[in-house]
Amino acid sequence: MGVLEHSQATLRIFGDDLIPEDVSNLLGAKPTKSKKKGDKEVGKTSGKVRIAKTGSWHLHAEKREPEDLNAQIEEILSQLTNDLTIWEGLCQSYKVDMFCGLFMGNWNDGLSLSPEIMLALGQRRIVLSLDIYSRPDD
Repeated sequence: MGVLEHSQATLRIFGDDLIPEDVSNLLGAKPTKSKKKGDKEVGKTSGKVRIAKTGSWHLHAEKREPEDLNAQIEEILSQLTNDLTIWEGLCQSYKVDMFCGLFMGNWNDGLSLSPEIMLALGQRRIVLSLDIYSRPDD
């Protein structure tokens, strides 16, 4: 099994009544990107104005080449509170996931997550979401 070309990871929190400043105060960190429901967003390439359908709070890890999803998840979680009661409350109020993009260089690339990372996600009740991309010619 080969190593994936690169990976990206983002902690995402969504909710209609989400106020980004409140989430930041609970978690102890500022987001990479956030918005409240109803905020105006301008498309990067199109310049088109959209209205946010829900609130969101995102914290991105640095892109890793080659893939190192364990390090990316650790990078994100190390910035945030370890208080599991706060995480439980967030997961009861909002949709919380660790969204990961995995980019293959070959047809049989793969990865492994450490028991410590799986435990950290599980204790915080964070859903692991994986999008796996192959090369266009595969």
